[in-house]
Amino acid sequence: MELSINGTWTDVTSDCYLRDPITITRGRSAQGDQIDPSRCELTFNNRNGKYSPRNPMSPYYGKIGRNTPLRVSVKAGANALELPMGYNSYASTPDAPPVQISGDIDVRFDGTLTNWLAPDSPSLNTVVLMAKLGPTGDKSWMFGVRKGSLYFEWSPDGTTVYSVYSSVPLPAGPGARMAVRACLDADNGAGGCTITFYTAPTMSGAWTQLGEPFTAPITAYIYNSYAAVTVGSQTSFALTPSRGKVHSAQVRNGINGTIVANPDFTSQAPGARSFSDSAGRAWSLSTNAAISNRQIRFVGEVSEWPTEWDVSGQDVYTQVKAAGLLRRLSQGASPIKSTMARRIPTLAPLAYWPMEEGASATKAYSPLENVRDMQADGFSWAAVDTLPGSSALPTIGSASILRGVVPRPVGAQTSWHVEFVYSLSSVTSTLRSVMKIASSGTVREWALQLSTNTARIYGTNEDGAVIVNDSWAVGSDLYDGRWNRWRFIVEADGSSVDYVSQWINVGGAGGAVAGVYTGTIGRVLDVHSPETGFSQDLNGMALGHISVFSPTNTTSYDNVDIGLRGETAGIRMGRLATEETIPFAVYGDSDRQAQVGPQKPATVLDILGDAADADGGILYEQRTAAALTYRDPRSLYNQPVRLALDYGTPGHIAPPFKPSDDDQYLRNEITVTRRDGSSAVDSLDVGPLSTQAPPNGVGRYQDSKDINFFTDSQPAGMASWLVYMGTWDEARYPSVHVDLAAGVSLIDDATTVDVGDRITISRPPAWLPPDLIDLMAQGYTEVIGVYDWDITYNCTPGGPWSHIAQVGTARADTAGSTLNAGVSATATALSVATTSGPVWVDSATSPSDFPFDVLMGGERMTVTAISGSTSPQAFTVIRSVNGISKSQSAGTALRLFAPSYVAL
Repeated sequence: MELSINGTWTDVTSDCYLRDPITITRGRSAQGDQIDPSRCELTFNNRNGKYSPRNPMSPYYGKIGRNTPLRVSVKAGANALELPMGYNSYASTPDAPPVQISGDIDVRFDGTLTNWLAPDSPSLNTVVLMAKLGPTGDKSWMFGVRKGSLYFEWSPDGTTVYSVYSSVPLPAGPGARMAVRACLDADNGAGGCTITFYTAPTMSGAWTQLGEPFTAPITAYIYNSYAAVTVGSQTSFALTPSRGKVHSAQVRNGINGTIVANPDFTSQAPGARSFSDSAGRAWSLSTNAAISNRQIRFVGEVSEWPTEWDVSGQDVYTQVKAAGLLRRLSQGASPIKSTMARRIPTLAPLAYWPMEEGASATKAYSPLENVRDMQADGFSWAAVDTLPGSSALPTIGSASILRGVVPRPVGAQTSWHVEFVYSLSSVTSTLRSVMKIASSGTVREWALQLSTNTARIYGTNEDGAVIVNDSWAVGSDLYDGRWNRWRFIVEADGSSVDYVSQWINVGGAGGAVAGVYTGTIGRVLDVHSPETGFSQDLNGMALGHISVFSPTNTTSYDNVDIGLRGETAGIRMGRLATEETIPFAVYGDSDRQAQVGPQKPATVLDILGDAADADGGILYEQRTAAALTYRDPRSLYNQPVRLALDYGTPGHIAPPFKPSDDDQYLRNEITVTRRDGSSAVDSLDVGPLSTQAPPNGVGRYQDSKDINFFTDSQPAGMASWLVYMGTWDEARYPSVHVDLAAGVSLIDDATTVDVGDRITISRPPAWLPPDLIDLMAQGYTEVIGVYDWDITYNCTPGGPWSHIAQVGTARADTAGSTLNAGVSATATALSVATTSGPVWVDSATSPSDFPFDVLMGGERMTVTAISGSTSPQAFTVIRSVNGISKSQSAGTALRLFAPSYVAL
């Protein structure tokens, strides 16, 4: 048990009362639809008042209170190299001849990492696993993960770098244990080199090739650098270190060659700072790294410190309640500003008025220091909210007055520009001023004017003489009700001044005209309406986000005017978290995630949740740090099993354990609507969970979702996916209880399970279906006592996520097949009729597709051959694969045991 005292973790375990067990809850509750803030409740001995935050006699007086960081860990399970967040976390061995490998190399790493695929920063997109990497000029090699794939780089001369990615992504979830391997054949005998990647459950194997080998037409030997070999990070470049645990690592001279470095951290004593490995290499740990068997179970902030005591006053205690980061982010959260109002002030404008005021405003607020609020009389405030990147903006009325004074810039001015957005539904044939600009240059007043098919830049000097009178033809796109940006730029060019008038259809095209006059540019004094007010011809024009830049910044409105719509979910979440200084990691390839619609003003959590909903993944708190993680759906598809339980093994499953065969999550008709866009409806109309009335189906179970998608093509796919998820025909196991005091062998695996991870249960009791129970953990409740340690996982069916079609391995079911004639319990020849759609593949045409399993009447069979290409077909099968042995009647449905489904 640790509290952060003045930024340093302080062990307070001795004061923790385990008479009241520590209780931790995380993720979704058993009945919940959304991720809740994680919670932790524990009791401190407070007889001396140490844990009363306002007690001046407490040694922690002034150091603890609301939101004091709290960390809970248990020392149990195997030892490992512990790598917390930070760059000074690694183990290293000095450079020496055994590790100065110039030819073939075989590098292996076995770790349980929280950031396998999620660097701390998008710009630092390489997670370093192992390296022999000095500064430029002394580079040798580096093994890591980049953009979701295994990555290996090496240098032939210490400076030039060759690099290779695995051809398929790394199949690892956050917090997973996995061994990975990179082999470089520097000279493959064919005038080139070959790099091959592998994965395995642990360093013990068995190794499985990851993707295809990469071959390059060069012989690529490795430079013998003087750099140390490091595990978990490297010291010369700002790349992302590994975070989590490292169990072991290896460097071999040659593929499957002599082991020249072999740190096995599991065999080291807790607290050891140095050791020698079996290859004779001396290893030492950096400042923040440690050998430990610590399992971090909770990181959060104390929200309550209630002091209580018994009637005698002898037993004084504090029942602390702590919560994860989501609680603080959701407390009193107010909507953040629009994307335009957030970005533009950060780009150093001289003046800026968003004009996003409420309906009863009397002036336009300036978010910039030393810039006065804008006079704005006669406006209808908050009248139009159709600009994606803005809150509601005002419209002008007859004789509306506007004036915003611009402060004096520092230094001589060589350029300036004024920019604003407007929406105008009609104009007349008479030119009317949409905006005027007062300047101290040769042109003292600029007028930006518009009429039917014509725009004009009109500039006069201090005597009223015309200096610029530049008209040009324009289209109706400047006054047909759409939003436009008008940008006016003035730049000094010797004794001349260049000016450019640009207009941009928000989210579309635009145009520009340019001119030149002799004189000076001066500076902008103010922006204003005509002195007598805007013409009534412009009544109803929406106006806002008026800015002045000097020097010019012509990209200041780009993309934020459309609310940054089109960003992918991960990019939006990562950008917003950076802006709001929220520690955050995106788990998955952000470039492949769903595009989202405009970012409208809302709370941070609502915007993050909108993006997660659009992509279909999970947004949740990290367990080992006060941070958030987004795990995209692709990281959940066909994932390896995190915790494999066996009902028949004592200590694996504790009571209660029972299925719920109900309709709580049944949804067979879903309507998905793109926010402010179109809808799509999908339904399951045939089958036992279809919309048909019983007994042919279950009737209609309808639901609807409003999702902030980018395009109208997205709702259909989401509706189909939600119907697929809502009609998965399998019993639910809402909770799975593991007693770690009884099942000590499960500690290392059970404590890695987190939100979204896969759990399986083999050998269920005889009164349940015999097949493997496949589950996804949505959260858990953990109770840690003096003699007890229990974790109860909240689960949903994992099957929908475990049968996702993959190129080269997908199998599609037929639309409907039945047994053509009844058979005994031991018959191995079946006649199968296909009642709908194409027939089954036959073994003469497609021998490589055999064998495969089918399910009929609850009995699993392996099909070894099929003859015939028309219905009925003759099947040769192996019976009772799942232990079910019974006769089967004619007409019994037969289907593929594990068909593949198209993912979201």
